Amino acid sequence: MNAPVDSPEIGREIIAAGFRTNLHDQGDGFPVMLIHGSGPGVTAWANWRLVIPELAKQRRVIAPDMLGFGYSERPADRVYNRERWVAHALGVMDELGLEQVDLVGNSFGGGLALALAIEHPGRVRRLVLMGSVGVSFPITKGLDAVWGYQPSFDTMRGLLDVFAYDRSLVNDELAELRYQASIRPGFQESFAAMFPAPRQRWVDNLASREADIRSLPHETLILHGREDRVIPLQTSLTLARWIERCQLHVFSRCGHWTQIEHADRFTRLVNDFLDEADQAAAGDS
Repeated sequence: MNAPVDSPEIGREIIAAGFRTNLHDQGDGFPVMLIHGSGPGVTAWANWRLVIPELAKQRRVIAPDMLGFGYSERPADRVYNRERWVAHALGVMDELGLEQVDLVGNSFGGGLALALAIEHPGRVRRLVLMGSVGVSFPITKGLDAVWGYQPSFDTMRGLLDVFAYDRSLVNDELAELRYQASIRPGFQESFAAMFPAPRQRWVDNLASREADIRSLPHETLILHGREDRVIPLQTSLTLARWIERCQLHVFSRCGHWTQIEHADRFTRLVNDFLDEADQAAAGDS
């Protein structure tokens, strides 16, 4: 994919699961992989730009553009589903030689992170789910609007109002930037192929079975914005009931952009949670 010159959204390119993959790879220490959400024009950098530098101060941060998103390759057959995205995430780990990672998933990425942890439990040390899908729920108007996006400035401006509780984060300049991102060559074509109507089936495709979620052995941190209009808070309450080793943090006055609207708090919570595993590992060595 051609990117704007000197774009911060471009990291480095690897081949993962057979596909050219753009990813950010910063810092040293035990690796944490960040899986972004599924908004139009999204990239790993757009999702995690406030988080990567802080986490990278004490750990290795891996943030790929998932298959079909951003500046990673679009499969010629335009087939997208949970299974293929999970295989791509595993391909990133394999190509980088990462036997095990801490895994952070945002929204759509949370469903993928949950599925990867269930299917390959030994590859995940700790799990963080933020505004996550992963259980079935009646699709919200907000999520249906996100997945049904048809490019225009006005439509993007409306979506930003859905994403953010704090309206000071939303302005015409940001809407123009995100609109232009959504119409870069190939972006909308692949996005339109991912979640065609009826879109409830894609919520269900990203959901894992209750029995599998209940059997998760991982320590899990669940984060959600109370005013989230895209993924209902109830999904995280359900995950918190089903996952045995978990903790739940709900941000008030927060929409679907926890990692942006409460970036400092988000980063502190994640770092503290992962520090526990670091300290336990140091004690065992």
